[in-house]
Amino acid sequence: MRKSPLHIPFYFYFLALVLLGCDQLSKWLVFSNLPIIDSSFYSYPYGGVGVFRNLVGIEFSINHMTNTGAAWGFFGNFQLFLIILRIFLIVGLCIYLFYFNHQSAWQLPLVLIISGALGNVIDFFVYGHVVDMFHFVFWGYDFPVFNVADSAITIGIFSLFALSFCHPTHQKV
Repeated sequence: MRKSPLHIPFYFYFLALVLLGCDQLSKWLVFSNLPIIDSSFYSYPYGGVGVFRNLVGIEFSINHMTNTGAAWGFFGNFQLFLIILRIFLIVGLCIYLFYFNHQSAWQLPLVLIISGALGNVIDFFVYGHVVDMFHFVFWGYDFPVFNVADSAITIGIFSLFALSFCHPTHQKV
């Protein structure tokens, strides 16, 4: 007999809304209050607001950057294709989460990925691009600028990888 999908607890819906709200609020604040970074800012805080400098060799600032592509700006010339792909992926992940997922441990990572992806899709329709703001420099390495939605997606994906290695779904016969 086929197992029915798991019930999604209310607090996961609440978490998704809080993440989406924090993501959109932070993007709106950055979009409204900071100029877009260009290549003329070569030193800390890189045209933005400095948060900390040289904390064990790490710099962190809030900057306003735009991203018209996927992760790190890849495929920036294919915005229409990317937005359609993102919407299909969100719908597919939602269908999987609500109708096919049988592992309760996968619910949180899937909610993180879906809410983050939704936040970046909303940006496309509101701003015409994704607004990124968190700028880290790790011991001289200028890490790509990212946002709350990107963080949620990354944490969700790494969690799924970790869970798939820690809790294999195959049963030995």
